Amino acid sequence: QVQLVESGGGLVQAGGSLRLSCAASARTFAIASMGWYRQAPGKQRELVAAISGTGSKNYADSVRGRFTISRTNAKNIVDLQMDSLKPEDTAVYYCNLVSSLTSNVYWGQGTQVTVSS
Repeated sequence: QVQLVESGGGLVQAGGSLRLSCAASARTFAIASMGWYRQAPGKQRELVAAISGTGSKNYADSVRGRFTISRTNAKNIVDLQMDSLKPEDTAVYYCNLVSSLTSNVYWGQGTQVTVSS
């Protein structure tokens, strides 16, 4: 069973920065991709950013140029640096991992990000 442990998040003013981190218990060779999704109240969960095992990155249009995803393969850690935050970035952010062995999808417990105007 893969476990994802998230850290970071909190309250920040618009224009500020936050950094989210997620550590996975999975073996590196078993990870197809890791990433971050978010869900705001009354909205569906959406992709924020993801990074594949080969390092290919994918961003939502709404965060491209403001957020940066990175991964430390040796430690199975994926970070999301969030700069120039906007009130519309307020949501619960979930870490995501897709297994390359089973194609199973795993989720973290979620961490709240609140951006005040």
